[in-house]
Amino acid sequence: MAQFDTIRTATGTRAAEIDEGLRAHMNKVYGTMSVGMLITFAVAWAVGTSPQLLAVFRDPITLSPNILGWIVMFAPLIMVFAFGAMINRLSASGAQLFFYAFSAVMGLSMSWIFVAFTGISIAQVFLVTSIAFAGLSLYGYVTKKDLSGMGTFLMMGVIGLVVAMVINLFLQSPAIMFAVSILGVLIFAGLTAYDTQKIKTTYLQMAHSGDQEWLGKAAIMGALNLYLDFINMFMFLLQLLGNRE
Repeated sequence: MAQFDTIRTATGTRAAEIDEGLRAHMNKVYGTMSVGMLITFAVAWAVGTSPQLLAVFRDPITLSPNILGWIVMFAPLIMVFAFGAMINRLSASGAQLFFYAFSAVMGLSMSWIFVAFTGISIAQVFLVTSIAFAGLSLYGYVTKKDLSGMGTFLMMGVIGLVVAMVINLFLQSPAIMFAVSILGVLIFAGLTAYDTQKIKTTYLQMAHSGDQEWLGKAAIMGALNLYLDFINMFMFLLQLLGNRE
């Protein structure tokens, strides 16, 4: 009986340690994501509210990107693929630095919104996105439903969105942009819940290994995924709800 109690106590202690570790892990994910968001919007605001800086990337009247603007527009996508390829060779601190650099480049790519939309509408859409993101992420964290089956479907949707957006860069069709924006909000809403559950599940599966370096990099990757979900949901909602200048 005493041996059984000892085993039960040890098991309970281990479970409590994992729960505490999970909370710390999720705090790091959300904290890193929040810093990345702060960098992005600080850079976007600094460039978007400076006609001289914005002119480096876009025509100040039409907002059409020049060559450097096109490079900045597609640079975040390239950096995401590069991050995925390099993550195993980077240290946790190196991965974090890469994420913050990515956040700054993303700020450059979306700086035009401070010219195209009113500041009040940007703030309103940011608030709406924050509330929606918090609710969806909380759902993904607490739900007992397995969301893993959504992953393939949602990623196929993202690929379809990217293709449609690239095509519409040349067609400039308002109808296509409207449809893409609605689908984009729905897809990244689903990804927010899916990615949150995946971050939690991955930690629970790997917590027993005790590999803190790997867990540190997993937190950065999780922060990147949630960051992308938030930014994309924000941008699509801005297209739908934002008031243009």
